[in-house]
Amino acid sequence: MPGGDAEHSGTHEEAALSRVAARAAQGDAAALDELIESLDRSRTVHRMVGSMLLDQHAVDDVSQEVLISIMGSIGQYRGVGKVSSWVHPIVKRRVADHLRKQRDSATLDEAALPAQRISSMVASRAAIRTAVAQLPEKYQAPLILRDLEQLPVAEIAARLDLPEGT
Repeated sequence: MPGGDAEHSGTHEEAALSRVAARAAQGDAAALDELIESLDRSRTVHRMVGSMLLDQHAVDDVSQEVLISIMGSIGQYRGVGKVSSWVHPIVKRRVADHLRKQRDSATLDEAALPAQRISSMVASRAAIRTAVAQLPEKYQAPLILRDLEQLPVAEIAARLDLPEGT
């Protein structure tokens, strides 16, 4: 059966990675090192980040931030589902953090590279819209109005007929 060995091998590797992550979640430092090295070597995190960002330097930086975040939050791993499914929300949060920092630190002097800037903005907005679409509906509108449309809080509250502090 063509491809059967590769599929079986992938399932076996994922199961082995889950066992390593479970040991790491229980405080096994060697297992944590093994997990991080495996995720780094397999470029799993790098591919996830690369699907959300265009700038290769940013992909490299955010991938490292994700690996650091995994180290800090491994105690929350519960062994349910694939390790990659547990890692994916961490990737989304770090990418969103990166895009937020990028937006906040952008200067008007970046006119020298308009095509790259526009491409990055399009990719950033697409990644944010993808992340927002996965949130519960009641959180989507305020985030879109604030982060993407950049409306003031008072106007968002008025549009959504909500008190400002909610």
